[in-house]
Order: sequence, then structure tokens, then C-alpha cells
Amino acid sequence: MNTLLTTFILLASITLNCQAQRPNVLLICVDDLRPELASFGVEHIHSPNIDRLASAGRAFHRHYVNAPTCGASRYSMLTGRYGPTGNMAIFDRAKRMANDLEAIPASMPEWFRQHGYTTVAVGKVSHHPGGWGGEDWSDHQIVEMPNAWDRSLMPCGDWKTPRGAMHGLAHGEIRLGRPSSEKPMSALQSSPGEDTIYNDGLIADEGIDQLTNLAASDKPFLLAIGLIKPHLPFGSPQRYMQPYENVTLPPIPHAKKPDRRTTWHKSGEFFGQYSHDDKDPRTDQRYADKVRRHYAACVTYADKHVGDILNALKKTGRDKNTIVVLWGDHGWHLGEHGIWGKHCLFEEALRSPLIIHAPDIPHAGEQSDAVVETVDIFPTLCELTGMPQPTGAPGVSLMPQLTDPNALGHEAYSYTGKAVTIRNSSHRMVLHTDGFIELYDHGSEEKETKNVAKQYPDLCDRLKQSIANKQAAHQKN
Repeated sequence: MNTLLTTFILLASITLNCQAQRPNVLLICVDDLRPELASFGVEHIHSPNIDRLASAGRAFHRHYVNAPTCGASRYSMLTGRYGPTGNMAIFDRAKRMANDLEAIPASMPEWFRQHGYTTVAVGKVSHHPGGWGGEDWSDHQIVEMPNAWDRSLMPCGDWKTPRGAMHGLAHGEIRLGRPSSEKPMSALQSSPGEDTIYNDGLIADEGIDQLTNLAASDKPFLLAIGLIKPHLPFGSPQRYMQPYENVTLPPIPHAKKPDRRTTWHKSGEFFGQYSHDDKDPRTDQRYADKVRRHYAACVTYADKHVGDILNALKKTGRDKNTIVVLWGDHGWHLGEHGIWGKHCLFEEALRSPLIIHAPDIPHAGEQSDAVVETVDIFPTLCELTGMPQPTGAPGVSLMPQLTDPNALGHEAYSYTGKAVTIRNSSHRMVLHTDGFIELYDHGSEEKETKNVAKQYPDLCDRLKQSIANKQAAHQKN
């Protein structure tokens, strides 16, 4: 069956579904999740539930976020637009809305709400879990995304506030200060107990309650559930460490700090905000492996909640008319390029998992290697649900890749405050604000360890024009 006919059949199926009832959308956001999963080709990670979703949908193996930090990346996912580079990006948008509401295009949840959906957020969907501001992120008068959600919820339990839960360890322990303080928070923990001794257990439980209630209504819904782990600190219930106690970890690729100009940084979040008991993974291989095992345990802990949520959806009977999206808000370096964190423009910080499951998807379970970006999610969901497309948004629908896993993608654009980057199917170019260029050949063994910009001036010129085109769209938003 050719691609055009397959596309027509899928669109016809969606249209028939929309005539009866628009499809629901379940969006699962996972913080700091690397594409280091069994379904993405990594053997030592135990992620059966995410893998099950990938086997029934389309896993995008070359999905890139638009910014390597939580707030700015979630801005692009929730608005479908490029935006500010900092973690307060969504709050900055809210301030602009207060001054000129009509000038700010609707966010994705606001768009769905305008078109008849009930919209609910649970956990960390925008930058602050719960979506509020204030000193402890619990002031309901300061809303991160005005007009977006019918309900925005954050169960805090023993952590008491969203800020406490965001950086919490077991049994309500919160981060009080930096490693130099009298009570520093450990970067690593593995405590015995149930899932709810860490906050994601509460988020998943509340998300399932909301899912059950929404499924009982005749109205279509957009439910977004944001899991915090594997974000720092790397703490999870003890049983999730068991698969990693004796596993042999693969070597860290290109682990040395670059000896040339790049977007490398000192891993300030990792080293400056948590205690490591005077150990340093950059010089201590045993400690590096310990950090990696704890991160992996957090991934498996998050995966368990993904499974619980998917099982709850199936139990409601609404799974046959629900689109499921699993999205990681950015990657995370575990020693690559001498970095332990994100906040840079290397591949490891920008590549993250994206899985889309739509009912009756052709070639279910086959991966897509198309280069795509986070701003594509909004227009994709609009097409899948039969809604009008947002005007002026830079993303494109991923319907071609959903109907044909071999469909080509497009260039992906990402940015920090000091540089921007473009990624195509073979190269990454980084353009610094002063004009300095990094160019990396992903078809070579060196990948992002050798700057080949001087060898390929014509390619640099073409990619600079691509960046200029993306920046034009960026400036509009």
C-alpha cells in the first residue's frame, strides 16, 4: 500500500472518530529523560512500560528539544513556538498576556480548551509542578499558564509545597541549601518503601484519579501528567535499584572535557546544589558508575508509573479513542564531554524520547529515524484530533511519519542564551552569538568531538541560512 493511500485511510479513520467524538489526548511528560531505554536500543535499561508503548506506536529516535532546560523546553512543547531561553519562559509569557492578551497566541491546552476539551494538568507539566508561582510555587493567584487548564494539580504530601517536592528525597526531605550548608541534600538515594515515599508516586495516583473521572464524561479531554524523576536528586525506592546492582554498564562515550571552544559548562546544578561526599565522577570511575546506576533506577521508577497510567487508561475503555504522547523535556549528560547535566548544545542534552501512539496507526512499533523537534507536537495533535491548526506556529505535523515510519523529517533548531544550533540528518552546527561556528559530522566516528567547520565552508553557509530562517520564526514568537 503506498504512502498516499495509507495517509488517506488514516485520515478517514480519524475523521470518522471525530464525528462520533474527538479523540482524547493523554500527554505524559518525563523530566530529564535520556533516550536511554530498551526501545531506543539501550540494553541495560529496564523500561518495559515505555517499551510497550513504543511497540504499539511510533518512537521517534531522532527527536530534539528546542532548549536544553526545563522551562524553555516546556514553553516550546506547550505553545508550539520557539521562545525565551530561561526557566521562567512560561511565566514571562504569562506577564505578556496580562499586558496584551490578544497579542499572545493560544497555548496548546488553551487551544484544546477553546475547541471543547476538558484540560487537566497533574504534576510537572509546565516549569513549576502545579503551574503556580510564589516563593514556594504554591500561590494559586500567580498562574504559569493563564486560560490553559480547567484544573491544574500538584499533590505535595509530606513535602508540603511544590518547591519542596520538586527537589525532594524520601519521606518529605526537601533541599534546604547547597552542599556547603549544614544540611546538604545528597545527590543519590535508594530508600526502602512504597512508590509514594517519593513524590512521583503521588503524582501518578492523582493522575490516575483524574483520568478515571475524565473518562467517565462524554466530553473529550486533554490530560497532561508530568513525572519529576529522573530529575536530580537521583532518589527512588530501593527495589528499583535491583536490576542495576550487578549489571555491566557500557563505557561513557567521549568522556573527556573538550579541548576546544564549545558550549561546555561546569555542571553547576549537579556539583553546586547537591552533596557527593567529596566524590567526583569525573575522576572516580566507581562513583561515576554509582551515579549512572541511580539515574537508571529513577528511569525504571518513572517507567513503572507510566505503566500504571497506561493500564488505568485501558481499564476505562477509552484507550481505543485516546492518543498517547510520551515526551522527555530534554536529555541529560552522564559524563559525555565531561558534563553531568544539561544546559548545553551537545546531542546528549538535546535528544530526548518522543513516542506517539494513535489508534490504528500503520506499521505500529516501527521506529522513525526522521529528525523532528518538540514544536511539532502541537500541530501533530491538532491533525490527529481533527482540529484547526494554530496560525503562525513554526512546527509541522508528524502525520507523514505516523503513516510511514520511513518518511523524511526536517531540520531541528535549538537554542541557549549564548548560541543556537541546527541539526539535520547528518550534521550538527552550533552558531555562537559572536559568529564562531562548531560543525560536527554524525556520520564519522568522532561525531561531536571534532569540529570540521573549516573543512566544509559551503555546508556551514547553507546551515547558517537554515538557522536564519528558524531565527526569523523565533523572533515572531
